[in-house]
Formats: sequence, C-alpha cells, structure tokens
Amino acid sequence: MFSYCTDPSTLDNLAWLSCYLTTGKHSAMYVSVFVVLLLLAITAPMALLFGFGAATASRSTILPLRWLGRAYTSIVRGVPDIAFFLFFVIALDQGFEWLRHKVKCPDWDEPIRRGVDFVVCDAAKLPLGNAPQWVHETYGFFLAVLTFAIVFGAFAANVMYGAMQTVPRAQLETAEAYGMTRRQTFWRVLVPQMWVYALPGLSNLWMVLIKATPLLFLLGVEDIVYWARELGGTQNPRFTDYPHGDWRMWYFLALLVFYLMFTKVSEVVLDRIMKRLTKGQATMGGEAQRKAAA
Repeated sequence: MFSYCTDPSTLDNLAWLSCYLTTGKHSAMYVSVFVVLLLLAITAPMALLFGFGAATASRSTILPLRWLGRAYTSIVRGVPDIAFFLFFVIALDQGFEWLRHKVKCPDWDEPIRRGVDFVVCDAAKLPLGNAPQWVHETYGFFLAVLTFAIVFGAFAANVMYGAMQTVPRAQLETAEAYGMTRRQTFWRVLVPQMWVYALPGLSNLWMVLIKATPLLFLLGVEDIVYWARELGGTQNPRFTDYPHGDWRMWYFLALLVFYLMFTKVSEVVLDRIMKRLTKGQATMGGEAQRKAAA
C-alpha cells in the first residue's frame, strides 16, 4: 500500500508492521468485519420476523397453524446449532437447485440422486459455474443469513410467545369490552406491551447471535475468525511476503477486544431501549423510573 513496501527485506520495526497490516490478505480481514456486521444487521430483523410469525401462529385458534408454529419452535430449538448449520445449508441449497431443475430442465430423464451425489443440469446450478466470484460469495452469504434467521427465529419465537402470555389478560378483556375486534386487540394492546416483556430475552438472544457469527466459517464464508487463524499462524512465502512466527494469540486477542467492545455497545443501546419502552408502563422497570423521579 505504501511506496516503501516494495522490498519487505529492507524494512524494519514500524515500517515493516505498517506494510504487513496493509497487505491484501489483511484487507480481506478488514472487509470480513463489515461482512459480520452486515450479517447481524440483516439477520436480526429477519429472525424477529420469523419469531413473531411463529409466536403468533402458536397462539392461533386454527389448529394446523398452531401446530406448525409450535413444531417449528420445538424442532429448531432442539437441534444443536452446529448440526443444523451443517445439514440445513446443504438441504436448502439442494432444494433450490431441485426446484430450478424441474423448471429449466423438464426433459431430464436421468436420476438426480446418484448414491451420495446430487446431480442437476448445468442451467439449474446455483450459482452457475461461469458466474463471477462475487456471485458465489453473495449466494453463500444469502444462505448464511437465511440459516441464521431460521435458527434464531425459533428462539425469538419462544421469547415472544412467553411475552404475549405475560401481558395481563385483564387489559385484553378491557379492550374487548370497549368493542375492539380480536385483531384490533392484538395489534393495539397485546403487541405494544409484549415488547416490554420480550426485550430482556431478545437482548440475551442478540448477544448469543453476536457470539455465533464465527459459525459463518462452517457455511463457507470467510469471516474474521477464519482470517485470524490464517494470518496468525506460521506462514510461508507462498501465502505472504511477510513471514512470521505463530501470532495466533495476538490475532485472537484482537478478536476478543472487538467482540467485548461490540457487546458493550449493544448493552448500552439495549438498556436505553428498555428504559424508553418501560416508561409509564406498569412493570418493574417503569416502577423503578417512577420512584427515581419522585
């Protein structure tokens, strides 16, 4: 990056370090930090959407819908995250390719399943073999986001369902006594108050989601943990022009600081959201605010 980085053998101390930290491999590591933050920014609202839908379905008066919501919550929560990530991504990828295969290659007369192999026509592959590298990376990131959202959506559904059950029944009956329909009671009374009870559990889930981002490596996405391991290990000239000893401890220490700082910022933001939601509410948080102002 710098003009004096042409010949690494002539560098010493800070000059060597400045050149080393600005190599292409390190630039990829810095980009991976953005990838992790983007994953969290997209996955969190998607997981809330999955969770809210499943929690609402679990309370439905329609029996099949209620079974569907509870089955989704129980099954996904009951499977270890690593096993689910390893299995579901492969199944999801093959499901997409199978659907495309049925549409684009209707005349295909050979079996798709051939022992342990899954073979579809070239036009049905995702992404296409001649697609640029960024398409492959974007597709892998899309699968990662969808998998994270489904997994953590099940946990969010359990939290939201419990929060909905915690809202005092008397308030719902009062809304019904004023002539509100079931739908109006749900959206105007139950949902606004549900967030007060759900936020502590969702806050913990957000912290777990942050710590689960290293699972991106299982999905083929080069995340910051992957680069910390590769860049920190004992390297050879084929990997970099700046060989060094085993520096993994320092790289993972930097990751530790990064995650601790990120979780601390999250705690501050979530605490402010909680105070805003509980203001004027008949909850322990609202009562604490009332006593503090008195």
